[in-house]
Amino acid sequence: MSDRITVTGIRSIGYHGVYEHERREGQEFVADVELELSLADAAASDDVADTVHYGELSERVAAILAGDAADLLETVADRIVRAALAFDRVDAVTVTVHKPQAPIPVPFGDVSVTLTRRREHR
Repeated sequence: MSDRITVTGIRSIGYHGVYEHERREGQEFVADVELELSLADAAASDDVADTVHYGELSERVAAILAGDAADLLETVADRIVRAALAFDRVDAVTVTVHKPQAPIPVPFGDVSVTLTRRREHR
C-alpha cells in the first residue's frame, strides 16, 4: 500500500467556464490533491529532497487554476493530474476541482470533478 500526501483547499481565481461572463469576470476555483507514493526514503532521511515538496505542488496547482482558460472542470483537473504525475516519486494522484460559484440555476453547495490516475509505467 502506498503512503499519501494530501493538500486540500488550494484556491485561485480562474477564468474557466463555457459562458462568456465566466471567462470575463472570473471566479474562485478550489483544488484538493492526494498523491500516492512511498514516503519511506523521506521518513528515513528527514530530507525534503526525498519527498514531494508540498509548497511546490501547491504553487503548480494554483498556477493551473489561474492559468489558461478551459471550458470544463474536467480539463482543469486533467492539467493538475499531469502536473502531479510530473513528480517522479508519485505513483498515483486523485484531484478534485471545485467550482463553488458555478452558474447553476438552483441552490447548491458545491460542484466538483474528481479524477484519479495511476502512473502507467515506471
